[in-house]
Amino acid sequence: MNPSDPFNPNGNVLIVGGGLVGASLAIALDAAGCPVTLVEAAAPRVDAQPSYDERNLALARATVNGLTAIGVWPQVAAQATPIRHIHVSRAGEFGTARLDAARHGVDALGWTLPARELGAGLLRGLDACTRLVRLAPASLVGLEKYSDGWRARIKTPQGEQFMDAALLVGADGTESFVRAQLGIGVDTHDYHQTLFVSTVTPERDPANRAWERFSDEGPIAMLPLAERRCGLVLTVPSEMAEEVIGLDDAGFIALAQRRFGWRLGRLHRPGKRHPYTIRRVAAQQLMGTRAVLVGNAAQTVHPIGAQGFNLGLRDALTLAELIAGAADPGTPALVERYVARRAPDREGTMAMSHDLVRFACMPQPWLAPFRSLALLAYDRVPPLQHVLARRGMGFRGEPPRAVLERLP
Repeated sequence: MNPSDPFNPNGNVLIVGGGLVGASLAIALDAAGCPVTLVEAAAPRVDAQPSYDERNLALARATVNGLTAIGVWPQVAAQATPIRHIHVSRAGEFGTARLDAARHGVDALGWTLPARELGAGLLRGLDACTRLVRLAPASLVGLEKYSDGWRARIKTPQGEQFMDAALLVGADGTESFVRAQLGIGVDTHDYHQTLFVSTVTPERDPANRAWERFSDEGPIAMLPLAERRCGLVLTVPSEMAEEVIGLDDAGFIALAQRRFGWRLGRLHRPGKRHPYTIRRVAAQQLMGTRAVLVGNAAQTVHPIGAQGFNLGLRDALTLAELIAGAADPGTPALVERYVARRAPDREGTMAMSHDLVRFACMPQPWLAPFRSLALLAYDRVPPLQHVLARRGMGFRGEPPRAVLERLP
């Protein structure tokens, strides 16, 4: 297509960003028979060899239901580890909240999975698509607005291409180019924290149990993995980041042991440490004319509770549900419906992660009894625990039907 050709969106949905959320949306739309073009910055690639140090994802139950609905979960389930128990506490305080899958009538509250495995499963899903047009490696470099869609200028190794679309979807991450081109601003909050992701082998078997522990220095989490290993997520004040980066293995294990405690006995064999600066970046709106944002382009949340990809997948599957069967995927009514559907889940999840890290990690001693009483209430009052469990499993607001199909 040349820029002088007549504009012809033909119901096409253009997804910019081929990460986990963008790929999931593309697979869901292709299965619904919708014409889709996916622009991916990186060439498709699968790392064949597993790594002890790889990044691990905590997937909520709703997320696994959604991945099952689009045919991806059966390809990766063998590499996943179920989370059947969750233990939440605050260092030096008496309150504890415990969630148990059996108590809520499910076999697991969620699962952990190496990010590489999920990426490989999504690539296989993309390869099986029949309508999807994939441009990779490619990047969006320009947009022109028409009355009934967008003309995108896309840079590829073969030269520039032009693509017409009735709906533009920004799935291109926290520093979204699409969001900037739409003129959508962001609200940013710097937590002044740095997150270190690593892997450890504890003395005791984690036995499908996940831990979230808070302190004045920030939260620390342990996620169960295969072969008695754990994924470690350690948060420190940003002013400590360089010091932690400089620690040797023994020093890092000593820090993790002090922060987490001895519930799993002595920790051994720390993997590589990968630091991430923590910021909340929330788009001030989710839509433009014939355009929407999903995933981290819409909101990048504090990693506490591992809600990032889980929230983004619900964005994608809600949008796919609304587009399926629509003659024109970019009408104002459809776009506005997407925003309305996502508002309770999005706002509730962002508020939960933001307020929890502030309340649970504030150093004021007078807060201690209130925090402990809140955790005890969640542990002992069944209606509160039910709400906590359902939200933790990803069921909030009006979720997409795909995540409910396997809910007992």
